[in-house]
Amino acid sequence: MTNKLVIHEGLSSAWVPREPLPESLEVDTRHPQDMSAAKGGLVIFTANSNPSSRELGRRIAERLGVELGKVQVYQEANRETRVQIEESVRSKDVFIIQTVSKDVNTTIMELLIMVYACRTSCARNIIGVIPYFPYSKQCKMRKRGSIVSKLLASMMCKAGLTHLITMDLHQKEIQGFFNIPVDNLRASPFLLQYIQEEIPDYRNAVIVAKSPASAKRAQSFAERLRLGIAVIHGEAQDAESDLVDGRHSPPTVKNIGAIHPSLEIPLLIPKEKPPITVVGDVGGRIAIIVDDIIDDVDSFLAAAETLKERGAYKIFVMATHGILSSDAPQLIEESAIDEVVVTNTIPHEIQKLQCPKIKTVDISMILSEAIRRIHNGESMSYLFRNIGMDD
Repeated sequence: MTNKLVIHEGLSSAWVPREPLPESLEVDTRHPQDMSAAKGGLVIFTANSNPSSRELGRRIAERLGVELGKVQVYQEANRETRVQIEESVRSKDVFIIQTVSKDVNTTIMELLIMVYACRTSCARNIIGVIPYFPYSKQCKMRKRGSIVSKLLASMMCKAGLTHLITMDLHQKEIQGFFNIPVDNLRASPFLLQYIQEEIPDYRNAVIVAKSPASAKRAQSFAERLRLGIAVIHGEAQDAESDLVDGRHSPPTVKNIGAIHPSLEIPLLIPKEKPPITVVGDVGGRIAIIVDDIIDDVDSFLAAAETLKERGAYKIFVMATHGILSSDAPQLIEESAIDEVVVTNTIPHEIQKLQCPKIKTVDISMILSEAIRRIHNGESMSYLFRNIGMDD
């Protein structure tokens, strides 16, 4: 099967990777492919009440040759979530596919209630398939805040989840918040394949990290494609006329008395970003900016403008999770970015209608293979070949 734009009835168009899978994801033919090989049977539910969010579940079920489980998920008049499972799940492996819609908190409640419903209905295993893990950016302590992703992980485990399949966690350390197995799959093989087969002159490209924080991801892409790398560092500086009047001078810091007269704690010097610098040559090249999440696009637009000024003649943005909230589609359409490529871990049909530059890569192939392997008791390590500790 060659790469093509596949349009299913009732489903949106998405770029479907060729089959067989990329080298790191080839199906292991030494093991049986029969979905009924494991005892107890298989049931696949989609927990999201939003019809557009059920697309990924239908694609996975189609690849596995099974029907989606019968379940009703809806909101009461008072906004309470109600879940009604309409078939037996006793002693079965239940896979609950949940994509994150615009109403994130409702999405979470739908998942938790469905997991608990399956638990109280005596399901043998309850595996959550959550391609984008919500609240993943709130995984570090900030002042008097909280680590919300840890709270969410505890809630999922308490509800009855026995296994989690997700993709490209914002921080890999989030896996440690769970006391159940977590498989953090990678979308990079599909994005790399898209670059190789949909960008004809990709050999003249350079992989760009829009900040030093994303340099490791850019390095991984560059080494696999045998391309160069560029890193953008710094931020736009204020005009000189704004600086001379003293309004931007650092405030004076009083020497606050220590707790004990003999104890003097030195103050940490505040950070100050230098003017924007592009480390690497992008002149006359295709610039491919890579990241894991694209939501607020301001930093991507600023990076694109900088790359254009440095001579890049085409600019692509590649990301796993396309949240694209607020007015992101309109800003992308009016920007110097030529194309934004994201996967279908999150529904973004409305955004694609607003901005033709947004392209979708289908990753249902690896999710369906992960489900098949877990159900049949096969090793998952085959899906992580050539993935190092730093990836």
